[in-house]
Amino acid sequence: MARRKKNARRHRALIVFQDESGISQRPSVRRTWAPRGHTPVLVHAFNWKKMSLCAALAYRWDGRRARLFFQMKPDSYDTDALIAFLCDLRRELPRQRIILIWDGLPAHKSRAMQNHLRAQRRWLQVERLPGYAPELNPTESLWGNIKGRELANFCGTSLAAAASQCRKGIRRVRRHRHLLFSFLHHAGFSL
Repeated sequence: MARRKKNARRHRALIVFQDESGISQRPSVRRTWAPRGHTPVLVHAFNWKKMSLCAALAYRWDGRRARLFFQMKPDSYDTDALIAFLCDLRRELPRQRIILIWDGLPAHKSRAMQNHLRAQRRWLQVERLPGYAPELNPTESLWGNIKGRELANFCGTSLAAAASQCRKGIRRVRRHRHLLFSFLHHAGFSL
């Protein structure tokens, strides 16, 4: 990471951690409380529909600022959807160099993605996290925070209700910017 930090300072590039996750109508079961003798019961639809989430945590090279970029879509993220996410990220951060750090998802390694990344070299440098260490990605802490708070034991009547709760969690994290840095520190990094 030290080499990436030096490159980020030299080029005044943002360090961006990206990851995907998903939600469904099935609740994220978490510990709760109830009066003695009254076991809490979660009633939910036995439904396998899911919505995919994609987020990027962007940290300024000098550690003075952090931003959260978020996108949601039905089904799964594939190469084309991730390329579209990178294009949206570029529109949000014009004239900004980026060091993108992500995991080894097959869509990240596909031929189409590699061709796209080669075409973006002047503003985008990509680094991979080791496949056996998801705890090194601060975005994993973001997912855990939202699923442990807004989505904890949430039994929505529809997938749209779960998506609304997820957006509520994203808004909360954006309001409390110190959380973005706490995710980075939890992953063992500092700027």
